[in-house]
Amino acid sequence: MNITISIADDHPMVIVGLRNMLQDFPHLEILGTYRNGAELLAGLEEQLPDILILDIQMPDQNGEELAHIIRKKYPGVKMMTLTNFDSPAYLSAMLRQGVLGYLLKTTEKETLAAAIEAVYSGKEYIEPSLKEKLDLLTSRVDRIADAKIRLTDKEKEVLSLIVEGYTDKEISAKLFLGLYTAKNYRTKLLVKMDVKNTAALIRKALQLGLVS
Repeated sequence: MNITISIADDHPMVIVGLRNMLQDFPHLEILGTYRNGAELLAGLEEQLPDILILDIQMPDQNGEELAHIIRKKYPGVKMMTLTNFDSPAYLSAMLRQGVLGYLLKTTEKETLAAAIEAVYSGKEYIEPSLKEKLDLLTSRVDRIADAKIRLTDKEKEVLSLIVEGYTDKEISAKLFLGLYTAKNYRTKLLVKMDVKNTAALIRKALQLGLVS
């Protein structure tokens, strides 16, 4: 198995470092190196690698923009990111653009080689510390989505009025509900949103984007 690799990074020392790291793996062949987005896109017109190692921070176009272009124009090129950005937000953005691997520039050469092989076979390879952070972020997003799904239309209506400052009596009159029913809706919303009082309910509703 021979895997061809191109590298896009604006720091010459990074490119030299990657060459040195990969020379211990004869089946990993560096095809081309590029220092900005324009060079990269021009180079891909001439030759396509199996794997593209892409930095996020480039002088003319960032990695996310470049990944978007490359995924559409060259779907056969598998992409991975090598970066200093230890952030689940950057990771999530790159994954959305079709990048399969995400490693930090502090990674060991054995890990880099394993990641290249995994991405070549179509698998994701994410820096373990970042994978944990991404899982936590995803879990939070899922909880937010779940909170939105669990509210009925009437509960959303009541919540909207609570956020606007309506009392139970005013909600009762506006929505043609009994006073007891209006009070019950407020109580159910406190339980569903896992908060203890109306102020916390309003704060959380706005935080989660449940009302505008």
